[in-house]
Amino acid sequence: MTDDLEEFEKLLKESPVPAPDEKAKRDAISGGMAAFDLKFSHTTQGTAPASRLMDAVRTIHTTILGRDFMKKAYIVAGLGLLALVFMHTGNVSDIVGLREKAAEKAVTHHKEAVVAESARSRNELSLSPGSLPTAPEPAFAAASPAPPPPPASLVDAQEFAKKSGLDSAQSAGRLKDLAGGPALQQNLAADKTSESSRADALSISPGALPAPAASPPMAIGSFEAGNNAPYQQPSSYRNEGRDRFDSFKSNPVRQVREDPVSTFAIDVNTSSYSFLRATLNRGALPQADAVRAEELINYFPYAYETPASREEPFKTTVSVMPTPWNPDTKLLRIGIKGYQIAAKEKPHSNLVFLLDTSGSMDDPVRLPLVVNAMKLLLDSLNPNDTVAVVTYAGSAGVALEPTQVKDKAKIVSVLDGLSAYGSTAGYDGLKTAYQLAEQHFDARGVNRVILSTDGDFNVGVTDQSELRKFIAQERDKGIFLSVLGVGMGNYNDALMQALAKSGNGVAAYIDNLNEARKVLVDETSATLFTIAKDVKIQVEFNPAQVSEYRLIGYESGILNREDFNNDKVEGGEVGAGHAVTALYEITPVGSKSKRVDDLRYQKPPVAEEKDFGHGEYAFIKIRYKLPGENASRLISTPVDGRSEAKALSDAPQDARFAAAVAAFAQLLRGDTSLGTFTYDDVIALARAARGDDMFGYRAEFINMVELAKHIAGVPATRNQE
Repeated sequence: MTDDLEEFEKLLKESPVPAPDEKAKRDAISGGMAAFDLKFSHTTQGTAPASRLMDAVRTIHTTILGRDFMKKAYIVAGLGLLALVFMHTGNVSDIVGLREKAAEKAVTHHKEAVVAESARSRNELSLSPGSLPTAPEPAFAAASPAPPPPPASLVDAQEFAKKSGLDSAQSAGRLKDLAGGPALQQNLAADKTSESSRADALSISPGALPAPAASPPMAIGSFEAGNNAPYQQPSSYRNEGRDRFDSFKSNPVRQVREDPVSTFAIDVNTSSYSFLRATLNRGALPQADAVRAEELINYFPYAYETPASREEPFKTTVSVMPTPWNPDTKLLRIGIKGYQIAAKEKPHSNLVFLLDTSGSMDDPVRLPLVVNAMKLLLDSLNPNDTVAVVTYAGSAGVALEPTQVKDKAKIVSVLDGLSAYGSTAGYDGLKTAYQLAEQHFDARGVNRVILSTDGDFNVGVTDQSELRKFIAQERDKGIFLSVLGVGMGNYNDALMQALAKSGNGVAAYIDNLNEARKVLVDETSATLFTIAKDVKIQVEFNPAQVSEYRLIGYESGILNREDFNNDKVEGGEVGAGHAVTALYEITPVGSKSKRVDDLRYQKPPVAEEKDFGHGEYAFIKIRYKLPGENASRLISTPVDGRSEAKALSDAPQDARFAAAVAAFAQLLRGDTSLGTFTYDDVIALARAARGDDMFGYRAEFINMVELAKHIAGVPATRNQE
């Protein structure tokens, strides 16, 4: 005697297959996705093997539908599998959290649909309700309507967020990626690249940035979000050498009788110092090429004499003192200070903020730091100055047309609404920014583009020479460029330096809000208002007094002797109030520290005896152009015994501190010119010359040397290239 189950099986085999129900298919797909996420939420980022996906789907449907019914719904299961594979390989990480919230509701709703389908079948076969077997009870919560299908475009994504209760304002940047196509994959790659730079946040002093709002843990681009495990910050940053710097060799020792003239373009950039600070704060020593001595020295303010007129925009301060690391040589210091513009003299500013909003900027100390830095700059501008905002990711766009600073709320609202996603079309951003600056050009004011980026240009024109050529053309029209670099791990310093040089601007590296305040508030005039351009220095040494010399730093600015008088050759730019310092180590005639032997077959020429007075060591000439002029002007200064301190302790305080910074830079680069001079010697020299230190910069420097001293004993943290 057959039981009810056998009778049902017989009737089921003889009955025609019912037409598939569209609602049931959709519910099956949603239920399968939800159950898969719950089961595999602990897995790591990546595409799982197809067999694991197939097993998961088969188990879910067998449990819910029953083995026999599943055979009839094979097409439905296949559609569910395709949807799962699409969702997984697409890495649509932005809706993972939404699917988790809806998972229990979707599967329970699906169970009810299955029960309803079974009831319909029973009615068609005229079977009593009690004669059917009961499917195993899945362990899911109460029923609820299923979520809408996954978004296929940005519009669909926004609608998806609305239907699912997601705050679209909070997730606008990620929703954009859902419709990104190729940009989505580039963004995911950028997320992986920026993983090592998440440790940048460790260097920000407490209170420097507002605390981010609490949010559920999410591993971008993976299914790791569902395990409720907090993100684990790396224990320390290790320099992997992926930041890009131009390679250079330190300047050699030169004989005065063979090469008596030294020529170079000045450099007022300071990015090397702040990048070094950020690296040390992560427990690592920097790449040698990241250490540029002149940028470390010029990071600090010095009490040089300020000129009284813009017609002669700077004065020269010189001094000679014993070298701290070699008592048989001397240090020649050359210092210039730019004319300081009074508040009432500041011209109107037409500024365009060009902000990188690509995926690589999605980091607390990248785009959020840039936004806060721009807000600080607004406080330093006049109410009638104008500010525009251009952003670029996969493409460039105008986020804010030129707006007067007095309408600060509007500007801040646009800045706060920015988010990072996609690839990096830097060239398109530059073109758009310059077009906007040119449309609102003020012939009597300051016209400047301020670029903030990590330098990761990867779409459009990426060749450095082409970018420099374009920026130089705009510079000649009167639109200058300044660069604020951020980030670590993929920072392209080489490109940032090149762009700033071509644009008659400065290159600064912003690692925290204190640095942003220094560059954009304390030194606003120096950053925005150029008082002299194409500044070049030429030093001629007197062979009767000096046998050898070595320029410390400025390797990238070395010029040929004939370049000094050639106005077509670029020099450096000096902003209002800027201080520039250069140091030469010179070897007096007759010193036992002479490093280069005289030639065997060449007789040294007899120096022509001239009475220069006071034992002249050298003669300094400086060429510069005033803004708006194309012909250079010349100023000159002799260096003689009247500027010399016989003992190191008698030398000017600023000169001694600059010497300590120069020694530190040479130690970090591994230069061999310091003999037995150590980090402890640097600390002692800097402490003795610390002075008033109004802003605490010199105390911070001493702490940095302490860090480097201890890190230097941990070879594993240093990048050896």
